[in-house]
Amino acid sequence: MTRPTGRVLTLLELLQSGGTRTTAELADRLGVDGRTVRRYVEHLIDLDIPVESVRGRYGGYRLAPGYRLPPLMLGDDEAIAVLLGLISGERRGLTTAMGTAGQTATAKIRRVLPAHLERKLEALLDSLSFTDEPGRDLRTAPDSAVLLTIADAVRHRRPVAITYTDRNGSLSERSVRPYGIVNHSGHWYFTGRDTGVDDDRTFRLDRVADVRTLPGTFEPPDGPDPAQRLLSSFATAAYRHQVILRIRGTVEQIRTRLPASLAVVEEPSADGWLRVRMQVEQLSWLPPLLAALDLPFEVERPEQLRDLVLALAGRLADSARRQAPQPSDNSGG
Repeated sequence: MTRPTGRVLTLLELLQSGGTRTTAELADRLGVDGRTVRRYVEHLIDLDIPVESVRGRYGGYRLAPGYRLPPLMLGDDEAIAVLLGLISGERRGLTTAMGTAGQTATAKIRRVLPAHLERKLEALLDSLSFTDEPGRDLRTAPDSAVLLTIADAVRHRRPVAITYTDRNGSLSERSVRPYGIVNHSGHWYFTGRDTGVDDDRTFRLDRVADVRTLPGTFEPPDGPDPAQRLLSSFATAAYRHQVILRIRGTVEQIRTRLPASLAVVEEPSADGWLRVRMQVEQLSWLPPLLAALDLPFEVERPEQLRDLVLALAGRLADSARRQAPQPSDNSGG
């Protein structure tokens, strides 16, 4: 929404609160001048909204008596989509910029939700967690029917059958015991036990084409929560290179450059060194990252990474030894 459009809607909301609003008051509330207020009023009139001009010392603008906007009608999927966006913004810190507007909008919609939708929303909120820092944009939106069905299965510990397309484009039918739904880096995932391979797996929700609840129930395992399971699955994914480092520092220092979705940090040894394990597709980006970490480290494997670190160190040393030419003295003294 552009800023002028947002201000026009704010003007309409102010007029709907009742009474006559002076041009000066409206200009102050909208952060514009009087001429712009009059232009916004003309926009509303062009939309067939009956704004009246009131002359005199206490004149200004008001809505014609009895006028109200028609009620906003949302379908089930639309209501859940709006609420999910508002709640996601609150969980991820976006409502700081909106003040309490997001919270009040959420409360208003939830008050008029039908009972069956309220139950679905509660199931979704119970199963939902986030891994990201505040402010990350949502990149993919799952199908609401898929999302709500899996959320209900998580809450009631029911297995599901899904039709799933993996990152290579292969389509398969899976039977899964879902543990929880997680938002990470703008994508929606769910974690669970793939009973076909008898192992824990992570699934992107936007790649689920169909889902149905299966008979029976299951008990979720003890251990990490779904968000931690998701991050661990990324850090241990089967990429081309297995990297093992020893870094002298704290977990907090290491996490500034190597997040949980990238690296597994083991318990510290007696000498204060931490072993860090990663699975990566390319090695070339690691030497600059390790240099930026600014902590003592050792490369246990692979040998190729050690060579890349030495090559970077050599280039940095050459640059440090290189002297810039001195400006010539043209004073003629």
